Amino acid sequence: MKRLLVLAAAAASLVVNAQTAFPAKPITIVVPFAAGGPTDRVARDLAEAMRKPLGGAIIVVDNAVGAGGSIGANKVAKAAPDGYTLLLHHIGMATMPTLVRNMPFKVETDFEYLGMINDVPMTVIGKPQLAATNFADLRKWINENKSKANLANAGVGSASHLCGLLLQQALGVDMTTVPYKGTAPALADLIGGQVDLLCDQTTNTSSQIEGKKVKAYAVTTAKRLSTAALRDLPTLQESGLKGAEVTIWHGLYAPKGTPADVLSKLNAALKVALKDPDFNKKQEGLGAVVVVDKRVEPAEHKKFVLAEIAKWSPIIKAAGVYAD
Repeated sequence: MKRLLVLAAAAASLVVNAQTAFPAKPITIVVPFAAGGPTDRVARDLAEAMRKPLGGAIIVVDNAVGAGGSIGANKVAKAAPDGYTLLLHHIGMATMPTLVRNMPFKVETDFEYLGMINDVPMTVIGKPQLAATNFADLRKWINENKSKANLANAGVGSASHLCGLLLQQALGVDMTTVPYKGTAPALADLIGGQVDLLCDQTTNTSSQIEGKKVKAYAVTTAKRLSTAALRDLPTLQESGLKGAEVTIWHGLYAPKGTPADVLSKLNAALKVALKDPDFNKKQEGLGAVVVVDKRVEPAEHKKFVLAEIAKWSPIIKAAGVYAD
């Protein structure tokens, strides 16, 4: 009888451990943008890098597109808080609270912050036909043309849209904005001379700059970039535009209420992934800089996002644009 009780207790213990073990099934990373885009590529690289520190777990990427990234974010906010549904989002986490009206969740309170992943610089580029050869010349041309100058973007809430808003604010000029359904058509029209300017991620522009298919004027980072194609480009701050600094960062999130031990495991796996040589090589190829500072910690990640919300809210409100 005692032997039976011992065996029953052992079996019960195994059941409890099986229930609490994480991960015990595939993990889904939701990306609120289309497959093949920069954020999707970051997610797929990260998923591969996090598999090993999570015991070889299966990690799949689910693209849930629309409404400035809020559809995918809402899917995670409403998911079971068990660590099996995560969100990988970019700077849109800081702009959605202002861009998206009647949003069904709150960025500030409906997610557990797991840590930052990378920063992607932006570049200010122009059509090949522009006479301006440097940013000083470009600034003069913009001031002379004002609303006649047009600025392409990949759609409301996109990285290029946000960079364009910041650029116009810093210049004190309202240019004519031309929204496209994605970066590819915007870049194609820029190369073809149908639009004048575009401010977009190095992920999309580096090869065009290197191939001299566009004119490059500045980068939006605090310091100059070190890559061969971009090292000679000045920063916007160098060019006299104070506060005109923006990078398209990415972070990882879980639904609010996810157990602390699961969050700890996910954060630990993220930190290991960010040090993975193959992941770093892939990010470098995208023109991204992997985060190595304190923003890899959940509390600092959230602190950073809240500061970004405060930064972008007045800019978006002043522009009067919405993603819905």
